[in-house]
Amino acid sequence: MPFAENLIAFTLAASLLTLTPGIDTALVLRTAAVEGRQQALRAALGINAGCLLWGAAVAFGLGALLAVSEFAYNLLKYCGAAYLAWLGLNMLVRPRTSLAAAQASGTPGANWFLRGLLGNVLNPKVGIFYVSFLPQFIPHGQPLIAWTFALVGIHVALSLVWALLLIGATRPLGHWLRREQVIKWMDRGTGLVFVLFAARLALSRR
Repeated sequence: MPFAENLIAFTLAASLLTLTPGIDTALVLRTAAVEGRQQALRAALGINAGCLLWGAAVAFGLGALLAVSEFAYNLLKYCGAAYLAWLGLNMLVRPRTSLAAAQASGTPGANWFLRGLLGNVLNPKVGIFYVSFLPQFIPHGQPLIAWTFALVGIHVALSLVWALLLIGATRPLGHWLRREQVIKWMDRGTGLVFVLFAARLALSRR
């Protein structure tokens, strides 16, 4: 397959992956509505930094370890499930009621970058996906590392654009989304999504 066709095919596939609702979308939407645009952008940057780390792992062979080592896969899987469950239960048990309360909690904005990063890095499904998905679009005989980072870069760019669109979509509804009951139920809804993803991840098989 020619280079251009490889890139077009990957871009289309990565676009579908990016638009598929998942934990990343839930995190960005909830953070934009409750914490504001800057915090949501930090979360989105953290998520995509996780993609870059997985891309590096795949490029340098670490991602392949997850494909062949049951122990390594399960260890990362359960760590990721525990982390998602912890985030989700916190939102379910202690939902926020206002943006002011969120800011007064003393949680640094950088934490949203870390939450996005950890949520991605601790999900072995991302690594397995990259290991099985990226090689299909790397032309035979081409440098693996350069092409891997190029493809991951495309995925990251698409994810950032999608995150910005999600963040922008909350602006017209900002007044409504910042109501006490709306914030509380958005926290609880996102928390439930996180807990369900944690259970799904913990029970999943490769």
